[in-house]
Amino acid sequence: MDRPYARVTVTEKAEKSLKSGQVRVYGEEIVTVSGEPERGGIVDVYSGRGKYLGSGFYNDLSKQRVRIVSKNPNDRFDEAFWRRRLQYAVDYRKSVMGDDFACCRLVFGDADGFPGLTVDRFGEVLVAEVLSFGCERIKATLFNALDGILSSMGETVSVIYERSDGAIRALEGMLPATGAFIDRRPDPGAPYETEIVENGIAYRVDYGAGQKTGFFLDQKYNRRAVAKIARGRRVLDCCTHTGAFALNAAAGGAESVVALDISDAAVALARENAARNGYSDRVSFVCCDVFDYLSELEKNKRRDFDLIILDPPAFTKSNSTVSAAYRGYREINARAMRLLPRGGYLATCSCSHFMTASLFRNMLHDAAADAAVSLRQIEERQQAPDHPILWNVPETEYLKFCLFQVV
Repeated sequence: MDRPYARVTVTEKAEKSLKSGQVRVYGEEIVTVSGEPERGGIVDVYSGRGKYLGSGFYNDLSKQRVRIVSKNPNDRFDEAFWRRRLQYAVDYRKSVMGDDFACCRLVFGDADGFPGLTVDRFGEVLVAEVLSFGCERIKATLFNALDGILSSMGETVSVIYERSDGAIRALEGMLPATGAFIDRRPDPGAPYETEIVENGIAYRVDYGAGQKTGFFLDQKYNRRAVAKIARGRRVLDCCTHTGAFALNAAAGGAESVVALDISDAAVALARENAARNGYSDRVSFVCCDVFDYLSELEKNKRRDFDLIILDPPAFTKSNSTVSAAYRGYREINARAMRLLPRGGYLATCSCSHFMTASLFRNMLHDAAADAAVSLRQIEERQQAPDHPILWNVPETEYLKFCLFQVV
């Protein structure tokens, strides 16, 4: 069949990887390039024996030279194709999120066949992050299609806001891009903020200037798990960001909550969220380095808490720093374990896909040995289903969450 796309031939190793489900071709895996591929355009990928393996976005500036979007040779990558794929993604969230469809991740990169694209929904607001050159070229098509799909479902879209300011864009040959693609608000000059309700708790979301898209939706159901055991407990929430774990603990009946974050802006927003929900009397906030705070408690032999939550930012964003990250996770977890009384509870997380589930488990074993405690597992969880895990694509399996009793 005569195809209109440039052709990339890959090594046998890459062929095996693609056949096993991987969706990335790295620069060193390419043997030849035929035709004149455009940066961000579609290329076909073939084995050395001429077997079609898939089609994807090409970027000669990226280590991930081809990002596969289809393994069906009958696909044509026109506007109808992208709209159909977005419809699949939205329909999936409608099915799995139920009442939480109003506040969820609508598009999750490779897991939905959109390499480098994230779209979070906060009610009438959609916030997008574009980190691949391919999606950059078609983002107007994608944003307009999402607007149309949700409108056809009776859902209102007042804003589509782009937060493509991650450092990885530079590695892909792109400049930062932020701002409103669609803005139908009554006051277009107002700050880019909105309010959401998750697990019955209201939050102000600063999607114009907050971290990432403004709110971390992936821990939604893990927060509920913490709320279930929080009643009557003295809680320490480390790396609170917008205060979500802290407020879920308060909603679950915690006696008191102390929430920590190193960011002044995060603490101010979290404090505001506590007041919004009527929890200011039970939730207090401290702007500090979490390691220093835990170290000071340990130094003074303080046992102020019987539930500690550890939700730090990713300690590693590459394979080269996994060993250092392992030590960091081990240290913070061991300190928390030593601060808890026997019978106390620990909720602990990692959001780095490089810290795999097996590494995370090994780290917790080591931390428990360091603290001379045993761990009784209550739950082991992952990200919410609006962040689906695509088997054979390890990057989509990133969030680890464990809930223990220290015995």
